[in-house]
Amino acid sequence: MSDHPEAPAAPVAPVEAYEPPYYVAVFTTVRTQDQSGYSETNARMEDLVKDVPGFLGMDHAQTPGGLGITVGYFRDADALTEWRSNAEHRAAQKRGRAEWYQSYTLHVAKVERSHGFTRG
Repeated sequence: MSDHPEAPAAPVAPVEAYEPPYYVAVFTTVRTQDQSGYSETNARMEDLVKDVPGFLGMDHAQTPGGLGITVGYFRDADALTEWRSNAEHRAAQKRGRAEWYQSYTLHVAKVERSHGFTRG
């Protein structure tokens, strides 16, 4: 089960390592059986967050057992606050608690060190 079954095949790569400090929001989920409307709402949230000044990118992973992890990267706390307080995002959060998530955790952290590697 994938969070993005409709996504076209694209090269898989993590969000690049940015110069710290910046912030991450790590959203880990287990979803319910009823996912009616989830894909559309998820796609809308991905489009919407891109409009937040300071949004740096997002990584997703899904285990075969159903654990989903989404990491959002934000340049500063103001960008994260803007996303957290967005009215459409708040409505999607409410619907997620009511319908789509069996459980979830959210961890927000300030990144103090970051580096990356790409095989050339």
